[in-house]
Amino acid sequence: MVAEANRWLVLKFGGTSVSRRNRWDTVGRIAAKRMADENARVLVVVSALTGVTNELQAIASAPAGAGDDIAARVAALVERHRAFCAELELDADTVLGERLAGLQALVIDARASERTLDWQADVLAQGELLSSTLGAAYLASQGLDFGWCDARGWLDAVSLPNASPWASRLSVNCRREADAGFGERFAQQPARMLITQGFIARHADGGTAILGRGGSDTSAAYFGALLQAQRVEIWTDVPGMFSANPREVPDARLLARLDYAEAQEIATTGAKVLHPRSIAPCRDANVPMSILDTERPELPGTRIDASAATVPGVKAISRRNGIVLVSMESIGMWQQVGFLADIFERFKRHGLSVDLIGSSETNVTVSLDPSENLVTTNVLEALSADLSEVCRVKVIAPCAAITLVGRGMRSLLHRLSDIWATFGQERVHLISQSSNDLNLTFVIDEADADGLLPQLHAELVRGGAMPVLDASVFGPSWREIAHGKPQRATPWWVSARTALLQHAQAGTPRYVYDLATVRERARSLASAPAVDRCFYAIKANPHPAILGTIADEGFGLECVSQGELEHVFATLPQLSPQRVLFTPSFAPRREYEAAFARGVTVTLDNIEALQRWPEVFRGRTIWLRLDLGHGEGHHEKVRTGGVAAKFGLPVARFDAFLAEARKLGLRISGLHAHLGSGIDDPRHWREVYAHLAGLADNVGTVETLDIGGGLPVPYTPDAQDFDLANWRAGLDEIKAAYPRYGLAIEPGRYLVAEAGALLLTVTQVVEKDGVRRVGADAGMNALLRPAMYEAYHGIHNLSRLDDAVAAAFDVVGPICETGDVLGRDRLLPLATSEGDVLLVADAGAYGMAMANTYNLRALPAEHVIA
Repeated sequence: MVAEANRWLVLKFGGTSVSRRNRWDTVGRIAAKRMADENARVLVVVSALTGVTNELQAIASAPAGAGDDIAARVAALVERHRAFCAELELDADTVLGERLAGLQALVIDARASERTLDWQADVLAQGELLSSTLGAAYLASQGLDFGWCDARGWLDAVSLPNASPWASRLSVNCRREADAGFGERFAQQPARMLITQGFIARHADGGTAILGRGGSDTSAAYFGALLQAQRVEIWTDVPGMFSANPREVPDARLLARLDYAEAQEIATTGAKVLHPRSIAPCRDANVPMSILDTERPELPGTRIDASAATVPGVKAISRRNGIVLVSMESIGMWQQVGFLADIFERFKRHGLSVDLIGSSETNVTVSLDPSENLVTTNVLEALSADLSEVCRVKVIAPCAAITLVGRGMRSLLHRLSDIWATFGQERVHLISQSSNDLNLTFVIDEADADGLLPQLHAELVRGGAMPVLDASVFGPSWREIAHGKPQRATPWWVSARTALLQHAQAGTPRYVYDLATVRERARSLASAPAVDRCFYAIKANPHPAILGTIADEGFGLECVSQGELEHVFATLPQLSPQRVLFTPSFAPRREYEAAFARGVTVTLDNIEALQRWPEVFRGRTIWLRLDLGHGEGHHEKVRTGGVAAKFGLPVARFDAFLAEARKLGLRISGLHAHLGSGIDDPRHWREVYAHLAGLADNVGTVETLDIGGGLPVPYTPDAQDFDLANWRAGLDEIKAAYPRYGLAIEPGRYLVAEAGALLLTVTQVVEKDGVRRVGADAGMNALLRPAMYEAYHGIHNLSRLDDAVAAAFDVVGPICETGDVLGRDRLLPLATSEGDVLLVADAGAYGMAMANTYNLRALPAEHVIA
């Protein structure tokens, strides 16, 4: 066992963690607990109080003649630290007298008039010297065995080749390899816990050097490497690294475990919680790092180490603003020896480091990151003047760099189709893929990046590129951390378990539908005050009992084929045709003729039908389906708007359609738009209504606006129930603005998905090359959604629902297709065996409706629970 004197934990606390008394109490409590729990000594590295470094920077960089302003700033800093001493019940003169006198002396120091770099370093160091001295005194006064040490006695700055004088003093690197006696010398300090400063080190001339941006994080990492610490913990005001900025993406997931390379990329491309410079010292010394939340110490945070499992997939998406692109074009650059050397020499001449590079035969475009460069108008003008000697130059700014980070980016390209489609709607200036296969970056105009991250994050999750269900990498979402885990009602099938097992004995595969759930969902929509007419899209599930139940709740029925029309009237012969909506896609002429003959409301979505079949539509009244120019939804195959979708008349042809309709005496009484399925933004339908209302005003005969369906269902375990209250409020607001139009909706999935369960029987349990698979007596033939849409459905072993010991299984069917997988990496009882009954949840929509007899397998049976 390593002696306690040589076992160190390094804990870093930032400015917000040391600026209040209760925060210092937390620092002491955490340090003492770590020492006791891990039988190790603790080194606490602290930043300056919040805002102090900014004030010191203003003092250090103030122009000559700003003496009064400097004196006022120093006086304010002195008063702030004295006041904090009073809050901590410490005597300021005793604890900080010497430090405060040193700060004041710097104002009249002989070097101050010239603002020498060594003087600036001494000024900037005062914040950490004050906070660490104050903290050590306070924690000792609370009975904790804390001592103080000067980081400049242990961290040695090193000068890098080509470093400017400024960088050699105010943005230094430090030696990270300890000499043989370093650990023993450091351990000779008597206190079991020590406080030292971040941000500062010893210059080669014996004076002070500054580590620059992220200095306190990096100081902790250097100490961790030099001491071969058990761990370096970065304590901050967020729980760790996330899959996106949680302030911008509430559904961003905590990254529980990363390797050093992934963490480096995430930190470099935008995550502010950990400075990228701090990772290399720990990586090279193989010292694990953790990012933890001072206010929520019970959370696991983010652990970074070399033993993190290699899990392919996008771990994070980040955004950096203020990016400057420099585009250089020259016909003469093609195969010209030394052209790149010439242009990059000019970047070096102006002290600029290049981030991203894109090139073609006649163009090279590079990006400049303002966080690593002094990118001012003067600098860019001077750079452009130099570059114009060898090429044509164009500066594009401000831009935003949006970066996807994760292992195996090249192997994920097929899962990024939604991402490519989204960026296809933006002006992309540069795409860059890293040579280490860890990131993919898109550079767009900064204004176009607003609001884009939540959409992209959701697309990564939906497309499977971001494997958020892998607990070895991903933790809870920020929304769950901040507001608690979503409270979801217990599914109906839990209480019906005994009856379901009995139904399974009659044979599987078998769909079972709970009509009580259907009724509840129908009433939740029909009760919205703004909604005048509701139609159920029967393609989701045309079971007669479901149609009857929904019709009894006052819904009309929406059909997309003549077969569905005939099924509706055979099932409900007394149903008024006025309660039936016919919305076909590329149907033959006879289906329109049959629909008109039945007296139902017919929807048309193209002008060609009027031109080719004028007698079918002459003198009729119809609804017109429009394509508003974009599609939305959980998968590209369910997006029913935009140029790639076959549905809807383009708005650009709206006037032409009206002209053709007038020739035929065709009356348009409704406008309709359905842009996709599984849309989780409650504002979507309000925006569709507003768009349609603006168009309806130009028609004069429109009475109803149909805003489609597409309401989402919470299929995944961490998904939230759809915010119906917000949805209703949005419709109420927009309906008040356009009260002259009736509002119609046509949901399908939302009414029936959660009401259905698919029962299967386990046929085999097989292990192959480390992958466990559970086979069932039906797969994609009974439930096509996972294979077709990569859709998620909960899968449970109904026979062993209470078994606690679980393992990850792929659940597969008997169909002779590689894609016959109902779910991957699903936690099922380890004892799962042949004959057990599996339940596939939320299968009431597009389950039996899409079932097939492929491989000549029989269709599933169906059963209804009233």
